[in-house]
Amino acid sequence: MATFVAFLRAVNVTGTGKLLMDDLRRICAKCGFTEVRTYIASGNVVFSSRLDEVKAKATLEAALLKKMKKPCQVVVRTAAELEATLKANPYPEAEPNRCLVLFLDDAPAKTAKDALRTWKIPGKERMELRGRELFLHFPDGQGQSKLKVPFMDVGTGRNINTIRAVLTMARGGD
Repeated sequence: MATFVAFLRAVNVTGTGKLLMDDLRRICAKCGFTEVRTYIASGNVVFSSRLDEVKAKATLEAALLKKMKKPCQVVVRTAAELEATLKANPYPEAEPNRCLVLFLDDAPAKTAKDALRTWKIPGKERMELRGRELFLHFPDGQGQSKLKVPFMDVGTGRNINTIRAVLTMARGGD
């Protein structure tokens, strides 16, 4: 049995993408997942499953489609992958709430990586792509930024504090 962390894209407790975390836990249980726990009301769920990562993702996305009547993208990572993500952070000195990781299903193609080298960064923000994660540092806060974040339409972002919290949960902590 493997433990996974799933990050749901564009889910919140009000407005578009509304999904209560109680509902998310019930959906996961109906998928056959066990030890289901959510973290804050923004679509972060930790669960165990006999399925592999790809099948767990597909199962959860299908169940969410049925519930929400529209597609809901899910990015799934193992605890080991999240640990590697934290170690790969190119901005370890940054305040964790000002460092965002945009999780992608797949590493972008070489052409997309090349395009990032010429991406216009309007302020003091920094960004670096490492595999399936785009690391972003917003020293003045994300709300003040004018940066047009690449891949935002296909990924979902979490700050370092959230990643640490769900990693702790995935390892059996509170």
